[in-house]
Amino acid sequence: MTLWVFTYFVCSARWNSIADKDLTEHERARIYDKVNACYELAEQYLGRQFPRPQITFRKSGKTAGTAFLNVNRINFHPLIYKSNQDSFINDVVPHEVSHLLVWQCFGKVKPHGREWQSMMSQVFACAPEVTHKFDTAELKRNTFDYQCACGVVELGVRRHNKVLKGAQYRCKRCGNTLQQVKVSETNAA
Repeated sequence: MTLWVFTYFVCSARWNSIADKDLTEHERARIYDKVNACYELAEQYLGRQFPRPQITFRKSGKTAGTAFLNVNRINFHPLIYKSNQDSFINDVVPHEVSHLLVWQCFGKVKPHGREWQSMMSQVFACAPEVTHKFDTAELKRNTFDYQCACGVVELGVRRHNKVLKGAQYRCKRCGNTLQQVKVSETNAA
């Protein structure tokens, strides 16, 4: 365990500078321990060794965790973990570890296909749930207001930045091109 945590801190300190203040050392260690326990269980069950992933803690919208298959990395959302610790440890960690293990065992397959479902249910004895049910209402999501004939439509940061670079989006209902609502117009309403 000590070597695992030491290696993690040395290799990925740059990734965590933003989220370090969100989780205590104990909270991060609890996740590292669960990831390691999942790998040990999988190695025993499958009869082979697996390289341990890099673990990062970055806020990522309303996604509790993300497995980056090609680089053997898992990102966990620190604020979702903080408000749902036991469920997060028991469900999200095995969910993301299963993605990496399935990738390493089977290559490119459906993300939540039968291989992943088997890994979740047989190796980790977890229900193979595709999405979490955590309350994410308190997570701030940056949106920008755009106008069409139907009314105001919210675009996320990614689409807003694309509009700033010249992209155009149309309303799904009326088909009109969305126009950004200026900040002063929003405050006046």
